Amino acid sequence: MSRKLAPPWLACALLAACASGPQRSIHGDYRLDTHTTAHAHHAAILAQQIASAAATRAAASTLLRYVPAVMAVMQSHNAVGDLEERLAACAAHADEQGNALFFKKRPPTRDECRERVGWDECGRPITRAMRLGQQKHVLALECAREVLDELWPTPYSIEQRYRFYLNAGVVETISPEKEASIIARGCSEEFRGTIKPDLVLHADRNLLRAALTLDFKFPCPDTNTPQWTEYGENSPYAGLKQGSVYEKALGGKALLVSPGTGVNPP
Repeated sequence: MSRKLAPPWLACALLAACASGPQRSIHGDYRLDTHTTAHAHHAAILAQQIASAAATRAAASTLLRYVPAVMAVMQSHNAVGDLEERLAACAAHADEQGNALFFKKRPPTRDECRERVGWDECGRPITRAMRLGQQKHVLALECAREVLDELWPTPYSIEQRYRFYLNAGVVETISPEKEASIIARGCSEEFRGTIKPDLVLHADRNLLRAALTLDFKFPCPDTNTPQWTEYGENSPYAGLKQGSVYEKALGGKALLVSPGTGVNPP
């Protein structure tokens, strides 16, 4: 029996349909269209940018460079970076709020910083810089408590006073009640040989050892460089700076936190 050939126009139509239909590779997968390829390329570039930003942030992190104990506790570069950034933000916010109380958010001048605003219980003058620093510390420590409650996984201490015997290398805590009792008695020599860091971050439940010790500093005027206080000649730590004594007493690293510079290296 004879078969009829398909008309030429039908054969052309079938060939055209095959040519315009979906193409398969030799493995049977559909080829990616231009839109999908572009998205994949964009995702790859974005991943590279994210990785690069994370590496840059880690390289710039003072805590990651100087305090490996913090990384050991937090176990994440991002967590350490968040901690550092938020503590720096606490300092900046406290500085802004403190200035707003007296100077309508502008920083005080050098002369305003030197202005005497009162006397302490020992009859020593209190300058505007000292009073303003105390007020900014209160704000910064309130903020820091919220940050540490959220981010720091082990115990921490805020304004804990310690008695440190430098020659013996012995440190002990002074309870808040004992400290309040000493303060109530007025100007006293009982605080001689004691230290009182703003923040002590412990690696475990040993509250006499620090993974990191931090002090907030609010230079007045703000053009001054934040720095550790040096102990005077009447102190058991004469000639030493606060940060050095903190490290000798509690171990770990001691760093400054300031509004203009964030967390500062030792």
